[in-house]
Amino acid sequence: MADFHFLRPLWLLLWLAVPLLPLLYRYLSGSDNGWQRIIPGPMLQPLIRRRGESGGKRRPILPMVMLSLALLSVALAGPTWRKAPSPLQQQDDSLVIVLDLSLSMLANDLQPDRLTRAKRKIRDLLAERQASLTALVVYAADAHTVTPLTSDRATIESMLGVLDPLIMPAPGNRADLAVSRAIQLLEQGAPGKGRILLISDQVAERYQQRIRTMVNDSPYTLSTLVAGTREGAPIPLPEQGFVREGNQIVLARATPEELSQLALSTGGQSHRITVDNQDIQSLALRSEDSNDWRNDEQSLTVDRWKDDGYWLLWLALVPLLISWRRGALLLVTMAVLVLPALLPRPAMALEWADLWKTPEQRAPELIEQNPEAAADKLKDPEWRGLALYRAGKYEAAARVLAKPDTVRAQYNRANALARAGKLQQALDAYEQVLAEQPDHADARYNRDLIKELLKQQKKQQEQQDKSGKQADQQNSRSSSQSGDNSRSDGSQSSTGDSSKQQQNGQPSPPGGDEEQPQSQEQQSRGGQDPDGQEQQPQQESPAALNPEPLSQSQEQWLRRVPDNPGGLLQRKFLQQYQQRGREADEEDTPW
Repeated sequence: MADFHFLRPLWLLLWLAVPLLPLLYRYLSGSDNGWQRIIPGPMLQPLIRRRGESGGKRRPILPMVMLSLALLSVALAGPTWRKAPSPLQQQDDSLVIVLDLSLSMLANDLQPDRLTRAKRKIRDLLAERQASLTALVVYAADAHTVTPLTSDRATIESMLGVLDPLIMPAPGNRADLAVSRAIQLLEQGAPGKGRILLISDQVAERYQQRIRTMVNDSPYTLSTLVAGTREGAPIPLPEQGFVREGNQIVLARATPEELSQLALSTGGQSHRITVDNQDIQSLALRSEDSNDWRNDEQSLTVDRWKDDGYWLLWLALVPLLISWRRGALLLVTMAVLVLPALLPRPAMALEWADLWKTPEQRAPELIEQNPEAAADKLKDPEWRGLALYRAGKYEAAARVLAKPDTVRAQYNRANALARAGKLQQALDAYEQVLAEQPDHADARYNRDLIKELLKQQKKQQEQQDKSGKQADQQNSRSSSQSGDNSRSDGSQSSTGDSSKQQQNGQPSPPGGDEEQPQSQEQQSRGGQDPDGQEQQPQQESPAALNPEPLSQSQEQWLRRVPDNPGGLLQRKFLQQYQQRGREADEEDTPW
């Protein structure tokens, strides 16, 4: 029962109406029923029995109605505790979200600011498009693809938190480049009707005509979602005050009329950002707004929570039957409802939030609060591996993440191996990720870091082996020279030494330090002779099996393995911006 929860918990509010039924029944039974105005009282009295008068057996209808209402409330709430495979059919509805990441999105005329409201709206939109494909493109001075078209909403949601104008390689407001990038994503194989949603506060007039031309020459439509107000607000920067032009503070104003005209001219619609889903419904961006379904030859299924509330609908009929047939049926019903509650069950901690959501649904919150406790509670391998990673248990995280056969799990496993110091295994894991997804920039960056670290580790080991070998040979030569000098000192020293040898009954060692045997690590790794020629090692041990702790320099290198998606995106965007070599538009505003 650890997975027990309700799919529609708001229906439990019907329980509040149960204690009101006796008051309603008392009011109705004691009120004037209207017959007194038509039939005289002496004639009406034998026909109507008032409350409190005896007149034979009366069935307890009110308690039965109350019990039925309580059971009906639980049934409508959708109790569930198991999953069942359901056929999955995706819709032919592809949407590319184009998000403005210029500095003006930091203005706080929408609380807490425009960008935060836009991110929240994207999360709401993804929740309404679970059966459709969605992509995300961001732009400032250039446009960059955050995620291509995908039905995995978790991938996009995981990147929203780190999107910020400060990670962009250059400031600007090139909405035309972003729309062009969105059209390219749709042309690369988007099924069905493709649409573009531009979330921004304004688009420069000189770029609007370019956008109209591009969209009208394509089979797609462009809708706009206005983030901001006409009155506008200053643009705050962290620890730098407000954006200024000369000595004047820049006031970023939204232009909803221009964005509306742009959307209408390209076959789309426009709406301002709202707190509720009115904007999403108005723009018809939900999955249920599309009736086009994809015909897929593959039989795809997905595990969904099975609604078992319909079983309680039958139990809700039992109290009504009791009003006619009491006795044995009542005892059976009470046994079914009461005995399971009296049976001994294992004790388990139950939080209030666990009644409405499963641990996997609360995974981000649980990991943020206490990753160690979340690891014990979560069953999904990817979530549990992430919790162990956040708790610093890298080896355990790597073992758990080895089970899921997904690129994301293998990438996280490679990071865990790298943090655990198992560099060679981490390198192999990164290579496996790149073999399945060659354009995984984060895995390529981390792989190059591990390669460089392994090279430094090998170089340090070779230098240590070489210095150890030279020291051993130097000690051997000094021992030999010391022995020759002792023999040339005369017979007196020789006689003394011989007498000592005879007294001890064994020959004494030659003068100088004793030659230490080569360590097992040096034997296995080999080294270099004094002439600089490399000796052939007998056995090569991988760096991951080195029992010695990492040096300080190696630890510093490992800290460079990033697990911050914001830093990874920033480097990715900068690399793309430099590779494209796009010249800055002199008329483009930096905000």
